[in-house]
Amino acid sequence: MGLFDGLFSGRRVEGSRKASAVPSAAMDESPAPAAAMDDAAAASSSQHYGIPPLSPTAASVVHRCARIAGVPVEQLVRRFEPEQAEQPSPLTPPPVYARSLVEYCSYVALRAETRRRHDHLEDRDFHSLTYDMMLAWEAPDQETEAELQKAVFSGDGTDDDDGGSIFYSSPTQMAIQVDGRRTVGPEAFAKIAPACPAVAHPITVRNLFDALTNSTGGRLHFLIYHKYLKSLDKVLSSARRISGGHKAPDLDLSDGEVVLDIFGAATTQPVLQHIGTSTWPGRLTLTNHALYFEAIGVDFSYGDAVVYDLAKDLKQCVKRESTGPWGAHLFDKAVMYKSSSISEPVFFEFPQFKGHSRRDYWFAVIKEVLHAHKFIRRYKLANFQKAEALSVATLGILRYRTVKEGFHILPAYFKTTLAFSLAEKLPKGDKILEALYGQLKQHCSRFRGSDDLAAQSSSDDLTLVDPFPLSAHTLVRMGLLTLKEEDNPEERDFAAGDVQIGGTSSVQMALERSVGYSGRVEAARATLDQVKVEDIDTNVAVLKELLFPLIEIGKRLLFLAEWEDPLKSYVFLLCFLYIAYKGFIWYIVPGFLLGSTVFMLWNKYHGDMQLIEAFEVTTPPRRRTVEQLLALQEAISQLEAHVQAGNIFLLKLRSLMLAAFPQSTNKVVVAMLSAATVFAFLPFRSILVFILLETYTRHMPMRKKSSEKLVRRLREWWLRIPAAPVQLLRPHDTRRWRSRLRSR
Repeated sequence: MGLFDGLFSGRRVEGSRKASAVPSAAMDESPAPAAAMDDAAAASSSQHYGIPPLSPTAASVVHRCARIAGVPVEQLVRRFEPEQAEQPSPLTPPPVYARSLVEYCSYVALRAETRRRHDHLEDRDFHSLTYDMMLAWEAPDQETEAELQKAVFSGDGTDDDDGGSIFYSSPTQMAIQVDGRRTVGPEAFAKIAPACPAVAHPITVRNLFDALTNSTGGRLHFLIYHKYLKSLDKVLSSARRISGGHKAPDLDLSDGEVVLDIFGAATTQPVLQHIGTSTWPGRLTLTNHALYFEAIGVDFSYGDAVVYDLAKDLKQCVKRESTGPWGAHLFDKAVMYKSSSISEPVFFEFPQFKGHSRRDYWFAVIKEVLHAHKFIRRYKLANFQKAEALSVATLGILRYRTVKEGFHILPAYFKTTLAFSLAEKLPKGDKILEALYGQLKQHCSRFRGSDDLAAQSSSDDLTLVDPFPLSAHTLVRMGLLTLKEEDNPEERDFAAGDVQIGGTSSVQMALERSVGYSGRVEAARATLDQVKVEDIDTNVAVLKELLFPLIEIGKRLLFLAEWEDPLKSYVFLLCFLYIAYKGFIWYIVPGFLLGSTVFMLWNKYHGDMQLIEAFEVTTPPRRRTVEQLLALQEAISQLEAHVQAGNIFLLKLRSLMLAAFPQSTNKVVVAMLSAATVFAFLPFRSILVFILLETYTRHMPMRKKSSEKLVRRLREWWLRIPAAPVQLLRPHDTRRWRSRLRSR
């Protein structure tokens, strides 16, 4: 018990000078902790209850966590590391032990606080507590804290030339200089924030940190963190009011369905729905199961809601699109929804004076709901596991909405704060989903209660709950979700051995590997942006230059097949016959692949190991607008002619198959029987050689006249075949969109 006697000597013999000498010396050596404390009481607590392995900030956090958990500090620490009460391990470095202790105590306190209060996000003391936990985790021992304080006082990381968001760059920088508190790094935020599911999720916590520190040089200040939690509480309160019936649309929601967002609640700013050439204003509601559109009538009342399901596997497709009057693609502000349950795609236009951020937000959240249900179907989740997956998506969408409304930022692609969308976009993101599924199974097995796990807990030990509470229970406590009794298992307390402290979870490991691959993908995407050109003539010129070797080979083969130089044509024919006779023709493709492999390996190991030289292309002269329109009209006319020729060919084949022209049908039958006999009894190699020889020697001097005569007879025979008749019918009247809605 030597370690615990030293840890709590200052607390047990508070009036003894000898007992308080060690913590007092520790306080004098480190900088004043007031900058890292939330208030004067926390600083006073760290002075009176110092723990030598911990920094003053960390000691204060541990004592505050013990008060929240309602247990003595000695019992909390003994529960964290019971074996070290007898004999501390000399192999554990003090910073590692201190950080693990802070992490464990923080999880216990946050778990107890979130279970006790559903309105913890609106409490500034909770904001300060979690922020001090991050500071304590980042500087758990006195030496680390002294180094960080020295870096702060020397001015490291205070200059920011990043520009960032205009919304809060200048005011925040001024507030940081006045406030003077230490800032938090990404590792500390990623460790502490996910302990509250409403604040962050382990998959997207790093992207959330990047979004919040967009203009502060990669360090999170308390003012920004406080603003984020206030904005998040406002969004959650709004969602809770809607779920409670206030301002809620009159929708027939199923069990477990949560309203995520509504657009068009004010009739002066509705969403526009386009189906074909029809346009209807209305209100759009997104839940974690479907989209609901309610059209506005002439009396400014909402009609019956049209449901667009997002949960079932209906081959849904959601894309960004442009819309306009009568189907014209003029305004890039719409989201297209298409599925197998509707006959034609539906476009939702989100009017905006400048930009299309509103459309991008709705596109992202709709895709997140689709990806969540895809995850559920892939792993066949049901009951509580399904509710947990949807709760992860629900909280992610609410956080995404918070970042948009509070900071005017829309993280996209690899920086998105939506968990399932990020896993779908990252390379090897399926590994992240597999790890998440394994985590769901592990949580559910814990909640069901296991005799083996229960036997590990003794009666005198402090039983602690899961430090990462499930998202579904968080939504239930906040009043956003109601679970069935059979889908709501009781939370079981379990021992400290179940808690993973100081390690890396399977989800985090899979995420780190995927993020490592994403760097290569981003570098490749950067090269794509450099080579994209918009002009059609320039794209054609680039394509011709890239295909120049193949074009030249085709020209040479065509030159030989035309027999313009008989000597070269004969030499090529003899070489081809020799290759076919020896059976080397089957080695052409493997030989080509082998040569390509040798060429790439040579460039890899014996090249200059530098970037590829730029591909030079001579751009054609730019055409005027009138010339481009004329060229487009000519191209459309040529395409129409080719389509007509294809239709005529197919209609003539139809007449032959239906024996509309008996004489020609007899000839076709004989030819098809002969071809079937040849393919049945001759080897495929002989047939291939015969076809190639016939094609190559068609213009041979000895065969030229007979070949031309044969081609002419075939053309004349084809012209005598009539085409099958076609009758064009008018489509049904689809002008009345509302009549179709009533028939659904």
